[in-house]
Amino acid sequence: MAVRTDHLTRADIVSPIGRLAAVVGDDGLRALLWPDDHRPIVAADAGDELGAPQGHLDLLDRLRGQLEEYFAGERTGFDLPLDPRGTRFQHEAWDVLRTIPFATTITYGEQAAALGDPNKARAVGAANGRNPISIIVPCHRVVGASGELTGFAGGLSAKAWLLDHERRVAAGRP
Repeated sequence: MAVRTDHLTRADIVSPIGRLAAVVGDDGLRALLWPDDHRPIVAADAGDELGAPQGHLDLLDRLRGQLEEYFAGERTGFDLPLDPRGTRFQHEAWDVLRTIPFATTITYGEQAAALGDPNKARAVGAANGRNPISIIVPCHRVVGASGELTGFAGGLSAKAWLLDHERRVAAGRP
């Protein structure tokens, strides 16, 4: 039985809310992380773009293009192959995140209810905190029970910026 090793490529992406680190693998986007996010997913085994497989470079180009369109107010959703790593529960929580409409928010309790157990709001919050693909898997669209902004890997100011940006775009004012 052959053991498959996944080559990873890391690239920096400049955005209006700061530099992001993209990590792509053979099966898709593995991570889109904030500068202060030091998760092991961006470990030394992720090489830079120099000498990266063409499929990785193509995916990075698509990612950059779609993020540029998002930040310009021309895109409200993403069409990229995703390959996040996590537990079954984390994947279920992240799948719910991908159903939250652009420019809207839900609470952690509502997300937990969508998973079948409204009492798992804390577990959902923990899963969201481990979401390795910021913006594309929109954990910024989840707020506290009273509507307040809570935990976000990029910081609350970035979360507020993303939500304000989406509201402006939805209102026709990018």
